[in-house]
Amino acid sequence: MDKKKLQDQVAIVTGASSGIGAGIARALAREGARVVVNYSSSPDKAAEVLKEIHDGGGEGFTVKANVSKEEDVKAMFAETIKRYGTVDILINNAGLQKDARFHEMTLEEWNQVIGINLTGQFLCAREAIKEFMRRGMVPERSKSMGKIICISSVHEVIPWAGHANYAASKGGVMMLMKTIAQEYAPQKIRINSIGPGAIRTPINYAAWQTPQAYNQLLKLIPAKRIGETEDVNGAAVWLASDDSEYVNGITLFVDGGMLLYPGFEDNG
Repeated sequence: MDKKKLQDQVAIVTGASSGIGAGIARALAREGARVVVNYSSSPDKAAEVLKEIHDGGGEGFTVKANVSKEEDVKAMFAETIKRYGTVDILINNAGLQKDARFHEMTLEEWNQVIGINLTGQFLCAREAIKEFMRRGMVPERSKSMGKIICISSVHEVIPWAGHANYAASKGGVMMLMKTIAQEYAPQKIRINSIGPGAIRTPINYAAWQTPQAYNQLLKLIPAKRIGETEDVNGAAVWLASDDSEYVNGITLFVDGGMLLYPGFEDNG
């Protein structure tokens, strides 16, 4: 029987109770990882994801943590290390939107999005890197000392009116990822991002819930379909595995071509 790509590795997936995080958690488990399913406010949904992992023969547990709170993040890593000995993979996925026109945006709306989407990635990545360096290389498990995958967005590149807090957070994720990838590459720690486009998840329900909204959305996607969480899963497994061992500091866009300036499709 072939060894699975992530056999015996330990992965923390933040924001794993639904959407992209849930999909990645299931996919990592299928490839042999023991998966920590993090949630902030949906224990029932997190339990459902964990049940699917267990039903598929995988291993893991759920943990509540608000990633914008340092004490929560430290406790999540401590519990993981207590149960499984270490952490090999961090999927920095937790994120949210609080949309408003810029001149109407409150400081609370700004701070909440930056706190979860950007500060949360800082706090989790910092704890992961500390653990990677404490443990050192385990060549029989991975060619890398540790792997971090930041879930960013096409909006690390594309401006998005009415979403200044979200776009700023994702632009920050891009430079955070690249800077720490540069800093820790000599230690064989690999840090990359996935930049999803429009993926069918609860966070963007309004964009695809009606035929009219869906057809409007397709004008932005050369592939002429919305993405599904399964479209992101394979990218996450690849970046977490030795198949991408020489890949460091990139954003892999999974967007059906949204970054191809689709407004120019019929302007040739």
